[in-house]
Amino acid sequence: MTERDTARVLAHPGPDEIRLEGVLHALSDPVRLSIVRDLAATEAELACSDFDLPVTKSTTTHHFRVLRESGVVRQTYRGTAKMNGLRREDLQSRFPGLLDSILTAATAEEGRPGTTA
Repeated sequence: MTERDTARVLAHPGPDEIRLEGVLHALSDPVRLSIVRDLAATEAELACSDFDLPVTKSTTTHHFRVLRESGVVRQTYRGTAKMNGLRREDLQSRFPGLLDSILTAATAEEGRPGTTA
């Protein structure tokens, strides 16, 4: 690993460091929840630029940072792109059924009057 590669490694909590309140906070925002829903719909990692979000680039960066620091997503650099993958296994191991329950509830909520999910 070169010095430049080391500088581009992002900090993530270990599986045992993921906290329930952090995960719930991360998923309480509609933009972050939509990111997680998109990631849950695919096995592939997605670049930040793959998401069509109704916020500025700097706000998008903030949302991805919250998701990464809470342990919901893993981010890695691939060239100049920052790739995002859902930490489904870590979340399932730490909080069995939580992610699936939240995703199911978000899908059920979608389309109801007065919702933004």
